[in-house]
Amino acid sequence: MRNWLHCVWGTKSRASFLNEENKSKILEHIRTNAKSKNIYIYSINGCRDHVHCLISLLPDQNIAKIMQMIKGESSFWINKTGFCSNFEWADEYFAVSISESQIERVKNYIKNQEIHHKRKSWEEEYREFIKNYNFEKN
Repeated sequence: MRNWLHCVWGTKSRASFLNEENKSKILEHIRTNAKSKNIYIYSINGCRDHVHCLISLLPDQNIAKIMQMIKGESSFWINKTGFCSNFEWADEYFAVSISESQIERVKNYIKNQEIHHKRKSWEEEYREFIKNYNFEKN
């Protein structure tokens, strides 16, 4: 049984942190660390101030714990390695269930984040997620 989730989280205060010099290293670290914790990330990518990933949860995993492990460990690693000091991810995140038939579409959407964000800002995407998935904005 697979539970597919499209997860999105941003940097604290939407700081433009991910860039050409650090993005691939940080995303690879997130993927490698997740794998070591038995978290399967099928696809991951991001832009300056946020990350998208497609995760397959095992039946005994829950999204709150998974996101805590991914975000907490990666921010610790980012600070420890000197990419940044006092780096933080924002507290909130989105996670929506994805049907098996939509996996490739979401994977391609995640893969093409740079192209997507030439047309649509993070703020526009954020509002769209809230509207499309009936999230309540706190």
